[in-house]
Amino acid sequence: MFKLPLAALGLIAATSMAHAHGDVAPQPMNTDALPDVGEEWLTENPYRDQGIEVWKTAIEIGDSGYNQNCARCHGLGVVSGGLAPDLRYLEAEEYGDEWYVERFQTGYTQNGITKMPAFGELLGQKAAWAIRTYIETRPDDGALDDVTPRLLQVRDELAAMAEGADGDAAALQAELAGIAESVDTGSGAPVADSVAFRAANLISGDTPDFKAAAEALTVGLSAAH
Repeated sequence: MFKLPLAALGLIAATSMAHAHGDVAPQPMNTDALPDVGEEWLTENPYRDQGIEVWKTAIEIGDSGYNQNCARCHGLGVVSGGLAPDLRYLEAEEYGDEWYVERFQTGYTQNGITKMPAFGELLGQKAAWAIRTYIETRPDDGALDDVTPRLLQVRDELAAMAEGADGDAAALQAELAGIAESVDTGSGAPVADSVAFRAANLISGDTPDFKAAAEALTVGLSAAH
């Protein structure tokens, strides 16, 4: 899988960030639901290996925090339009983490202009790693192209079930989970936070939410195209 070298990320940041981000005030994030990580800044994502529930919580919080603080330059869904580095390709390992957290802490200034504010003291370390967890689990470009037609069919089935139509929820959940397992991330992280993954989780358990799963597929697939 193609990875954008860190040197290239730095070069892009230095040459293509044409609009300043510095005039946008960082938005606070509520990270109370995440385990504490201590005061000293870490060099590796602590939420990557703390179990599925911590991982999911970090993604949820990181998703919100990214969209409030980062999407303006780095793109919705972490899909960069060329203004700033495409962070999906920052390796999901310590080397990539070190680059990310240094930039998160100190920001980026070019020719006296703040292109990216220093988020470290304003948002804190838990917020940093939550956003990092969300970023590293984004699907690679085109990862859902082959299965999009089927996902649209599943979306329609779930929408009908939300209105009371009969359907095999267990079979759909298993199918979505299988699709989710096949989706590659840009970073090399083993699990992608794809729309298939989210929809599968929304219809699992004793209280499946067919409407929310259908909406997640609608929004996610639209954003991917």
